[in-house]
Amino acid sequence: MTYRRAAIPALAGGLLLIALLWWAGASAQALQLQGSTSVLGGRAAAELEHWLVPWAYDPPASYRLGAEVYGGIGDTASIDNSRYLSLYTTGMQIRFAAVFAFFVPGALLLLRRLPPVQGRLPATLLAVWAWGMAAGTLAVAVSAPWLIAANGRGSYRFLPNLASVIASGRQALVVTALVTAAVTVLVARVAVKGADPLPRQPVAARAARLAATVGTAVVALSLVVLSYQPVAAEIQTISPDGGLLAAPGDLLRQWLLLGGWAGPAGGSVGDWLLYRAGDVLLLAVVWWSLRCLPGLLTRATLPAMAIGTVCATVLGLLASQLLGMATNEAGMRWGLIQLSAALGNGVPAALTVGLTAGLAATVTLRTALRGTP
Repeated sequence: MTYRRAAIPALAGGLLLIALLWWAGASAQALQLQGSTSVLGGRAAAELEHWLVPWAYDPPASYRLGAEVYGGIGDTASIDNSRYLSLYTTGMQIRFAAVFAFFVPGALLLLRRLPPVQGRLPATLLAVWAWGMAAGTLAVAVSAPWLIAANGRGSYRFLPNLASVIASGRQALVVTALVTAAVTVLVARVAVKGADPLPRQPVAARAARLAATVGTAVVALSLVVLSYQPVAAEIQTISPDGGLLAAPGDLLRQWLLLGGWAGPAGGSVGDWLLYRAGDVLLLAVVWWSLRCLPGLLTRATLPAMAIGTVCATVLGLLASQLLGMATNEAGMRWGLIQLSAALGNGVPAALTVGLTAGLAATVTLRTALRGTP
């Protein structure tokens, strides 16, 4: 699929993703109305509002208050709202522009190397869905400093605040990215009609399995080693003395750890194994995706393998979280909205680990194929 044919669905998907996130953010204030609370329930409405506020272009009440500037003893406090509201507006403009800027190149590469034809349609749909979530997460990270400053906390515990902002808004991305992926792939199916045939490039099974194993091992390093509670605690407590970059532990956890686990203490081994079944599923999804990816791509280039591994890691996380929801005994008491609160966790780490795993898998694949006819 040529770049010219792939550009139309990629641009359409980027615009749709922005529109959906804008609409989701605009719906946040409607959840405060009495009718919404009566229909959904107070707890569910508050939870949904918490999901949508990170995409609300209109500033929430906490930002409208601005920051108080005190004079001497006995002086009255004065509040300058305009500067803080301007910072918030700038931050949201950067956020929506960054969504488009990150989604379009990634979707363009995926549609070119993984066109939705000849049995590739499910893989393309899942990959674009995962990349939509990754692009939204990157956009939140890029725009976070402006929103932190707009809340009057620009120099206070900057890195922990940055980690908190990056972790927000992920639930809305799960749904909006899925709708965007479906429309993008549909437009791509129309755009690819009349193009030259795109046969699959055969890849030696042994080389593909070896590359998948190496890439999965990199993901397992984060999931099994770094996410083990004693190791994660050491990462959490890293804290250089003073300054704006003090206390980076929360931020490192966001970008390095795919989960968190400990030994079976205080419960049966069977319950612990059931709880860890999600991690096994994540690694299985990553391995199978990397095993099939070189054969699905029209050309197994480093950028395509890297972004494909990121998408595979994000999909593995979603599969793990869905399994956790299905096996949660308290899920019926909590309700679907509260049960879905964990969806989208770990996407920043999936970006870091996925890129590293994709690089390792590509090097392994090329080394294994060297000299193979």
